[in-house]
Amino acid sequence: MKALCLLILTAASGMAAGPVGFGLKGGVPLTDFTNAVSNGRFDYTSNTQRYIVGPMVELRLPAGFGVEVDALYRRFSYNGVITGTGITSATTGNAWEFPILAKYRFPTPVARPYIAGGVAWDSLQGLKQDVRTGLANAGITSSSTPTELHKSTTTGFVLGFGLDVHALIIHISPEIRYTRWGAEHFLDTNGGFHSNQNQAEFLVGISF
Repeated sequence: MKALCLLILTAASGMAAGPVGFGLKGGVPLTDFTNAVSNGRFDYTSNTQRYIVGPMVELRLPAGFGVEVDALYRRFSYNGVITGTGITSATTGNAWEFPILAKYRFPTPVARPYIAGGVAWDSLQGLKQDVRTGLANAGITSSSTPTELHKSTTTGFVLGFGLDVHALIIHISPEIRYTRWGAEHFLDTNGGFHSNQNQAEFLVGISF
């Protein structure tokens, strides 16, 4: 029995030491996806979904180095009202974020602090804006290109730090990540609504 347990642990250690790790990464945004204000004529409200999730893959290199690629998904929505006109809008969509990060793990046993940096692409998919007109909101017009849309895809740079806890064949990695986007997805010319170029997230990765 002892020999069998030793064999299982040895095999598990060998699997964990593999050069490629696959897993899932998820967490919560610490900043809002969009910023909305009321300027007297236009009144916007936004709803930030408090989750972000997706698959991850990591190439584990010698000397503590590595390369990680993620595909992270979030849902967003916002509403708009033109004061005194009876015109309202409701917009929904999906954002897919694709970071490519270089990582370095510091040489400590079991729990290894790490730093990460790289670039990311963020792409909007499935956009839909319903505009209702009339006092009873009787008329509805739908569009896949909201009037506030500035760029459907943007790029940015990413910085992060975390802790890689290695338990048998599993790596558990809590992380704080910051992204600075190069352009805004949404930009209302009247100044009432725009997307956030500064993004902070708390993420946890589970990989094998």
